[in-house]
Amino acid sequence: MIDESIEATVARLAKVHAGRRGALLPLLHDLQAAVGKVDDAAVAAIAAELNLSRAEVHGVVSFYHDFRHVPAGRHIVKYCRAESCQSRGGAAIEAALARRLDVAMGETRADGRVTLEPVYCLGLCAVGPNALVDGVPVARIDGDAAIERIAATVAA
Repeated sequence: MIDESIEATVARLAKVHAGRRGALLPLLHDLQAAVGKVDDAAVAAIAAELNLSRAEVHGVVSFYHDFRHVPAGRHIVKYCRAESCQSRGGAAIEAALARRLDVAMGETRADGRVTLEPVYCLGLCAVGPNALVDGVPVARIDGDAAIERIAATVAA
């Protein structure tokens, strides 16, 4: 795709959802897929296109954790911090995973290869600790072998 301004991208995507009731969320998802982020410039452009206030758009963007102000890494590891995973040694495994991936929780590694994010329950409580690696569930992260499987996935 040819580089275009955020305003032009939002205008193009808004046309796809023109007249659609509840167009904000689909437009936000499309924008994030297209440019990897929903920054302040995008919030203003979306508000103008959809005749909403900036506060309304910002409220939705800030409520949903999947919308980002900066692009994520090429691989996204979402690690579960819910009580069930934590009761199975989740904090220590999280620390080991962060060390192995060389990225702090909530951050993207400097080379842009991987983002490590907290998530609060993946619905796999019986087989935790768990993660989502590029949208694929990884259960029973209970030691070095599981951490190495994740590291190998994000190294590819």
